[in-house]
Amino acid sequence: MNLPSAPHRTIRSFVRRAGRITSAQRRALDELWPRYGIKAGEAPLDFAALFPNRTPPIVEIGFGNGEALATLAAAHPENNYLGIEVHRPGIGSLLLRLDSGALTNVRLLEGDAKEVLAQRIPPGSVQAVHVFFPDPWPKKRHHKRRLVQADFVASIQRALAPDGYLHLATDWQEYAEHMLALLDQTPGFENTAGAGNYAPRPEYRPLTKFERRGQRLGHGVWDLIFRRTG
Repeated sequence: MNLPSAPHRTIRSFVRRAGRITSAQRRALDELWPRYGIKAGEAPLDFAALFPNRTPPIVEIGFGNGEALATLAAAHPENNYLGIEVHRPGIGSLLLRLDSGALTNVRLLEGDAKEVLAQRIPPGSVQAVHVFFPDPWPKKRHHKRRLVQADFVASIQRALAPDGYLHLATDWQEYAEHMLALLDQTPGFENTAGAGNYAPRPEYRPLTKFERRGQRLGHGVWDLIFRRTG
């Protein structure tokens, strides 16, 4: 007798935590999400309908509490930004920042970035992807959970317009080495700092409170910027 095979378990790069959500964050999710949020679904996004201008968006994956994304959007009103996050307290925090700054060039998606890239981002439709300080999953047995893997890089390459770029930043050296080796050997990506090199932090990437605290403790930070070629 043939037994049914077990369903394939998707390895996720995150763990959904029921973390504490403040009353202000909950209110933002209720009242501000209709203004800034994008409805769940599988249909490809129409960026021309979502943003006030037709500039291809910059996508930030895993924006945390939204400090960097809100700072970028305020400093560069000529750009459009799409933020993707799974943790609702962080989404609520960013909604509050967007509202207080009266920002109109940001839209948000709640969900797994891998699924969003595969299902909802049209090919060649974004000018950049930012992934700042993804979970390093430091234990070796957890490395398979790391977001930046070959399949993820391939999805980003598909989403980027020609000459679009991928910007990664991490404060975990071993993860930085993994990402650098992976991207340096991926056809269709060019290291803007030269093969085998990390990039200096560009002026457009804000220093977050988290990063400033790490610097005071002597932690290193590694930036990688790769441009899509061809």
